[in-house]
Amino acid sequence: MVRGSDDARIWTRPFAALFGINFVITFAQFMTLALMPKLADSLGATSITVGIVTGIFAVTALAVRPAVGWATLHTRHSHLLAATVLMIVCAFVLYAVATNIEVLIAARLLHGAAMGFLAPVTLAMASNVLPSSRMAQGIGIFSLGQAVSTAVGPSVGLLLLASFGYTSSFLTGAGLLLAAAVAAFGIRSPRPAGADGVRFGWRAFVATEAIVPATVMFCLGGAFSGVNTFIVLYGESRGVEQIGLFFAAYAAFILLSRPLAGRLADVYGLPVVIIPGMIMFAVSFVVISQATTLTGFLVAGAISALGYGICQPAIQTMSLTSVSPQRRGVASNTNYIGLDLGYLVLPIIAGWVISTHVDAGAAPENAYSQMYLLLIAPVTVGLLVYLLFKGGGRRRRSPSLPPPPA
Repeated sequence: MVRGSDDARIWTRPFAALFGINFVITFAQFMTLALMPKLADSLGATSITVGIVTGIFAVTALAVRPAVGWATLHTRHSHLLAATVLMIVCAFVLYAVATNIEVLIAARLLHGAAMGFLAPVTLAMASNVLPSSRMAQGIGIFSLGQAVSTAVGPSVGLLLLASFGYTSSFLTGAGLLLAAAVAAFGIRSPRPAGADGVRFGWRAFVATEAIVPATVMFCLGGAFSGVNTFIVLYGESRGVEQIGLFFAAYAAFILLSRPLAGRLADVYGLPVVIIPGMIMFAVSFVVISQATTLTGFLVAGAISALGYGICQPAIQTMSLTSVSPQRRGVASNTNYIGLDLGYLVLPIIAGWVISTHVDAGAAPENAYSQMYLLLIAPVTVGLLVYLLFKGGGRRRRSPSLPPPPA
């Protein structure tokens, strides 16, 4: 039986404005995402250092988490969004002028502090303008801007790099982000009523109801960060040209599958999407580890999209619907604490695995292959956590979702 109403509109004017702003922000960041490992490598970084540079932004993202949930309860979300995007602009300027690893790490730390605010705020803003009966579908559609950015951003970034170099590429991203910051400041958002009885403390930045989905995101997001961090270097070690098309294949299949997956989650419940998604995600690492041609990498990108790409917004929906609407910023913050920890820990472990195999005499491409096989382990742990707890403790029911399993 279908839950909720099909008459509830997703594409309202506030949602469309947020979608556009989020697209520009994510496009600018994905445009330079593929450049980050190459820039670190050009500055003499080892595989471990590349992992550290990529994942270290999570240190400051986690450091600001205690303030994020509290800020969403007491500050206009549009102002928070504009301020955090301006922080990323500053980080991009530092990327543009970086001539050593130390400056690059400083820029990543600043970027991380901004990201600590950015993702929870945008997700909370989107959820507040979506009908509760179509929350999973709406969150899935909202994330399609990120999917398109994933498709075209890395390829555009690599093209800019080949044509103009690192400095111009990062400054182009900074210009796009500056435009997004101006647009975000112009969005109308209500002044938060605050949180009666909630002081600056534990409950202001962690929703205990959302801890289990956050744990699952730690496992899945951390594993996916291994893809983002090393896929370009891995493809080049295999002699594959145009490896940036991996991201295009990933995004194309998200565009095809995510709206349907969100609708299925709203109608039949989140497990229908999450369980098959995690299984497909694990399979994608097997395919990546064995890929030797561009076709193999494109197939891996498609399977990864059918895995991580469709279950990520479903897990985010689980977090958002576990609390009252007033605390969605806190729940979103909790979700991203798990994601930040995954981004911090697993790329460094992945880089260590690669370096260990290379030091033992393995060819670089074989070292990358072994690393991707090992990333099946956190995905398996995430699936087990979900199967054991199915969203954790008590949750406030949403008309779009089934009650928690007995």
